[in-house]
Amino acid sequence: MSATRAYLDFNASAPLVERARVAMLDALSMPGNPSSVHAEGREARRVLEEARKHVSRLVGGRAEHVVFTSGATEAAAMLLTPHWTMGRAALEFSTLYVSAADHPCVLKGGRFSRNKINIIPVQSDGLIDLGALKALLAAHDRDAGLPLIAVHAVNNETGVIQPIEEIGRLAKSHGATTIFDAVQAAGRIPLDISAGYADYFILSSHKIGGPKGAGAVVGNADLMMPRALIGGGGQEKGHRAGTENLAAIAGFGAAAAEALKNLERVDLVAKLRDRFETAILKQIPDAVIHGLGVNRVANTCFFSIPAMKAETAQIAFDLGGVALSAGSACSSGRVGPSHVLEAMGLGNEASALRVSIGHDTTEADLALFESVLVNIARRRKGSAKAA
Repeated sequence: MSATRAYLDFNASAPLVERARVAMLDALSMPGNPSSVHAEGREARRVLEEARKHVSRLVGGRAEHVVFTSGATEAAAMLLTPHWTMGRAALEFSTLYVSAADHPCVLKGGRFSRNKINIIPVQSDGLIDLGALKALLAAHDRDAGLPLIAVHAVNNETGVIQPIEEIGRLAKSHGATTIFDAVQAAGRIPLDISAGYADYFILSSHKIGGPKGAGAVVGNADLMMPRALIGGGGQEKGHRAGTENLAAIAGFGAAAAEALKNLERVDLVAKLRDRFETAILKQIPDAVIHGLGVNRVANTCFFSIPAMKAETAQIAFDLGGVALSAGSACSSGRVGPSHVLEAMGLGNEASALRVSIGHDTTEADLALFESVLVNIARRRKGSAKAA
């Protein structure tokens, strides 16, 4: 970032990559509507379809199975409905299964009524309790209707990687359809929807270095689709009406292409993340790094400082020039207890700080983070002595 600021909040929103910025500027100069048949419209359509191709490749899918939305929240609202179609036939899901640690846009269940939503518990390490999920599916009344499972592939706070292939196989054995929120997974771990463990992925542009305001649903096929959330024109094959946001989608596609290339360099990000964690434990030996014992994405560290509220530490970091999160940035700036930590059994007042980085995080960013951490550790020791 700059010599006086370090941006360590990539899970909230990653900085716009240069390739995406260029693609957006080019798209902004195009007058045509992608649905128009004249030359200008066809050129806009070409840009739209090129982006669709790049987004599909990021998750091993096919371009024709990508539906663009305004973001991941809309994508979740589109998919989380009891009412679907298969060809011309109506299809209905009776029950939705979501994880207790899911992002709120999934956890709230979309268009399902509350009494149709079942919560899958997570273990103390943040992994979904597969035994509990198996028991829930075994008890599901198939005569009442079909089960739908929607869970995160990577937790947005802890960075814990869920065993999505195992979840997918378990779901298929019980006739369930699977939706994976891959917002924090795309570009950070390999994803392959063609492998058959997932029916749908939810993606977000601005988490991978694209612009805000673009997201996508990627399906393994398009025979079975949810009833449209937004009706009107026939855009996106009738699955999402409204003229496409061409500039944002162009940037999304460019960022997806860049993210796919960066998958080969995740080890470099992991090494820097490990150094952040070493610095934390050196300065604050009793700090707790959540999910440390299980697989996590390379860029995320979620840690608690005992006897210090996360929002207090966050303010100290911000004043010292470091941007990071106290939990997730999904509630209009509201800071409070983490429902993820609560789901992990750490109490309803538990809170933590999240450091999330990327390929352009620098040694200077690490140095600034550590200097602020030293000051926090000193103040904490002083407060302990005074008490």
